[in-house]
Amino acid sequence: MIKNLIFDFGGILVNLDKDVCSRAFNAINAGEVARYVDYCIQEDLFHELEIGRISVPQFCDEVRKKAPLCKASDAEIVAAWASLLTGVPTHRLERLLDLKRRYRLFLLSNTNEIHWRLAEEEYFRQIEGKTVSDYFEDCCLSHKLGMIKPGKEIFLHLLDKNGINADETLFIDDSPKNCQGAESVGIHAFHSPNGEWEQTNCF
Repeated sequence: MIKNLIFDFGGILVNLDKDVCSRAFNAINAGEVARYVDYCIQEDLFHELEIGRISVPQFCDEVRKKAPLCKASDAEIVAAWASLLTGVPTHRLERLLDLKRRYRLFLLSNTNEIHWRLAEEEYFRQIEGKTVSDYFEDCCLSHKLGMIKPGKEIFLHLLDKNGINADETLFIDDSPKNCQGAESVGIHAFHSPNGEWEQTNCF
């Protein structure tokens, strides 16, 4: 019997637009970084930010190093990377509030300080009086934990920290590899590459 739901963030709750993000980096003469976005490359630059190994100012310095013609300020680089996120539709937030009446809800995401700050300050506050804690009992974030999906460690951390059983837990993600990571520790997984979780009646 499923008692707990774990949600991914990017592609499951928040909509993403890599074309907008790529154009934003090109606009600040960071075409080398735009190619990372175009081809969904997660190594080094974005990976280091998402696992918390570099700070936001260090990330901005690395962007300028990789793109020598880029003279953009830190704020302009942050805005370019933030443009990947296009928002969380209100109906998804309402669905979470409904599900929370029947399940314990958690969020588990490979994310970074730039994107998460935007989520906390804007997206999860769209319904008046609500903050992220109104939707999720706990948020396990790669950049804060130094762990990243699909590694087993981040899933085990969430289970252990919150005292929940893997066989009573369903994980929802748009990545097959991340779903496999969850299943490797006994968590049930629901692969939702195109928002299918919103229409399902299985929970």
